[in-house]
Amino acid sequence: MNSLVVVKNLTRIFDVSKPWLNRVIEKLPRALLTAVSNVSLNIEEKTVYALVGESGSGKSTIGKMVVGLLPPSAGMVEVEGIDLFKSTDDDAVDRVRSDIQMIFQDLFASLNPRWRVRDIIAEPVAARSGKTDGLAERLLEQVGLSSKDADKYPHEFSGGQRQRICIARALASEPRLIVCDEPTSALDVSVQAQVLNLMSDLKDQLGLTYLFISHDLTVVRHMADRVGVLYLGRLVEEAPRDDLFDDPKHPYTKMLLEAAPKLDGFDRTPDLPEGEIPDPINPPSGCVFHPRCPLAIDRCKVEAPEARQIGRSWTACHLAE
Repeated sequence: MNSLVVVKNLTRIFDVSKPWLNRVIEKLPRALLTAVSNVSLNIEEKTVYALVGESGSGKSTIGKMVVGLLPPSAGMVEVEGIDLFKSTDDDAVDRVRSDIQMIFQDLFASLNPRWRVRDIIAEPVAARSGKTDGLAERLLEQVGLSSKDADKYPHEFSGGQRQRICIARALASEPRLIVCDEPTSALDVSVQAQVLNLMSDLKDQLGLTYLFISHDLTVVRHMADRVGVLYLGRLVEEAPRDDLFDDPKHPYTKMLLEAAPKLDGFDRTPDLPEGEIPDPINPPSGCVFHPRCPLAIDRCKVEAPEARQIGRSWTACHLAE
């Protein structure tokens, strides 16, 4: 398969320092937060690539850089062979951007409360002076709502219905890539299943590619073809879905899987994850996971591991074997 998205050495650093005058008076250095550090990945066309990890691991930041909402501090994001941030061909960048859409985590905040659903769904097409006659009604039917809902406002819908409206809006411009940022985290389990099945059906019908961001491993196992595991902005493991769930290589991946709820886990008392994610402004030396890792040795404290292939998995761990 061809790679629709190629991410190389992607890094994003935020300056979270106090104002200049405060730093001078208090004699404080600049505070730089590395949200994403040297991440590389490929997303093949018509597949689902999932990013998982604890809150604060950099998943949403990567998603925003892939859609072009946030420029990287270093590295490259190529979609359809075009670098979104460094290409000098403005027409090519504009064409590629029209092939990308995003489903946001906060359902209600991503829908303009003053607009009718018809205008919300048609906005990506109307912004490019395209024809919008009957578009909203057709897409509402496609995502399982009624065409009559086009005249309503967002507050008149439930959470699951709002999610379907967000999906309809994402489909309006006929994209090739959709970045899904925790698309079902605000929904109850039964509605989650409906929305996920809808997304799977639309992927098969329309040949879509998903970058699926989630912390819910049950959802990821249902949706993903390939999974990347993030920790403190680093990609610590990447593997096909079944390989990662059946034989995880990195201690952090094993910790996440062990802590996840299981249907057959009655009377199971898993070892709870130890410690918290370190301060990203002052990350640990060497392997950033070593303060929480049960396998850590002295080498882990001083030498950051390079990602290497083991079987069909890529992992950044000195002791992965």
